[in-house]
Amino acid sequence: MITTRKIVADNIKAAVKEGNFNLKMEVGDPKVSPDKKRRLVEKNVSFRQSNSYKIKNGIARGIADIATKIINVKTEIIGIENLEEIKSGAIITSNHFNPVDSTIIRKMTQKQKKRLYIVSQDTNLAMNGPVGFLMKYADTIPISEDRKYLNGCFKEMAFLASKEDYLLIYPEQEMWFNYRKPRPLKRGAYYYAAKFNRPVISCFVEIRDHYILYILPTIYPDPQKGVRENSIIMCQTDYQQKKEAYERAYGKELVYEFEDGDIAE
Repeated sequence: MITTRKIVADNIKAAVKEGNFNLKMEVGDPKVSPDKKRRLVEKNVSFRQSNSYKIKNGIARGIADIATKIINVKTEIIGIENLEEIKSGAIITSNHFNPVDSTIIRKMTQKQKKRLYIVSQDTNLAMNGPVGFLMKYADTIPISEDRKYLNGCFKEMAFLASKEDYLLIYPEQEMWFNYRKPRPLKRGAYYYAAKFNRPVISCFVEIRDHYILYILPTIYPDPQKGVRENSIIMCQTDYQQKKEAYERAYGKELVYEFEDGDIAE
């Protein structure tokens, strides 16, 4: 019998062979039409102002905190000293390999006593069950291709970045379940960092029988450069740091040919 995880692993192998590193690999994710996505996002935005949302947000944050402690009993954090110089809000980037890998980042932000907001795809609002509840209410910011909502999303992220809290954005775009290698990065996270004039906290997670979170040197926008140039340079720098972190962690060169062990069991 072919399991869902076997199908996902085969999807990953095929995508690596084709050089497509930002495609959706999961099966069974909600399939949502543009109209339904628009309705989900509009409902989420309007509901955020209600007392009911605030209550559910509090519950979801509590659940996320408990889940963080349970999932990350053995998680190691290396490089926490790289956060000492940050005196503002920041954007966090990390590799994306598990539906709950944000708890690894949350463990780091808990140590810093920072509130963590997570930028999430709008289709996640259609998810059900406990994970769906967290996707809707645990300080997530659904990002949409709808231009009208995108402007509102941009304003919300700008407001949060103006404070001292952290925004987690996965620049690999899609989750590849238990895939160990860092993948080529999309530029959106770095555009926001440059536009908001905020640093990027560069992270990489090593997967063994436990997780090891590497906090890499912080990446700052250059005030002498424009948003586009900064975003390109910051993206390239972050990718290089993640690549080098992978090579140090696993003791081998990062090459995009599928190898045994690329997907953790």
